[in-house]
Amino acid sequence: MALGCALAVPPTVHAGAERPARFPAAGELRRTVAVRSAPDPSAAVVRTMRRFRSDLQFQVVLALSSRRGSDGAWWYRLSLPGRPNGARGWVRADAAEVRPVVNRIVVRLAERRLEVRRVRDDKLLLRAIAAVGAPGAETPLGRSFYVESAFAPTDPFYGVFALETSAHARVTDWPSDVVGIHGTNLPDLLGEAVSHGCVRVANRVAARLRRLAPLGTPIDVVR
Repeated sequence: MALGCALAVPPTVHAGAERPARFPAAGELRRTVAVRSAPDPSAAVVRTMRRFRSDLQFQVVLALSSRRGSDGAWWYRLSLPGRPNGARGWVRADAAEVRPVVNRIVVRLAERRLEVRRVRDDKLLLRAIAAVGAPGAETPLGRSFYVESAFAPTDPFYGVFALETSAHARVTDWPSDVVGIHGTNLPDLLGEAVSHGCVRVANRVAARLRRLAPLGTPIDVVR
């Protein structure tokens, strides 16, 4: 797979950055950080997140809300990538720079549809037929997963463009257990429950996601 990521926010962060006016908000870590179970520097550490992923890309984060902690500082409640799906945790706001997201992806499993909606007014920007996980390899349900990476695949199986999400499945079309949203060279299977957990869309739809779903875009997978 050939990487070709486009960041939702610039990679350069600024020490004086202000908290976003609304949530969810996406961006990047400024440093390695301990993610805690509550907005409290003495709360249990639920995960350690590094500024860079193992593939040397920036670690994208999705902040769902903010709150003053027990120390008087502002903290962000993050949607945590990976297993277990749906995990949440808190980091000091000065550990990340985030900006309000513009759009949200919604995958409707029963309808086998993918939608992109504008966050500020819920306007429908894109609706397309999709293939979803087969019985025994279901696409995981969840709210506020998000786009972690994006690339133009070299394998035609993944179509012309692919999004790596923060969700994980028991098995997936991906080389790992990550759930992807990607194009396909098997368009006749769209509308079916045939994948290994990933969400497949037509190549023309995948190409539109390059613009509509930058890194950090939240993803809801619903029944």
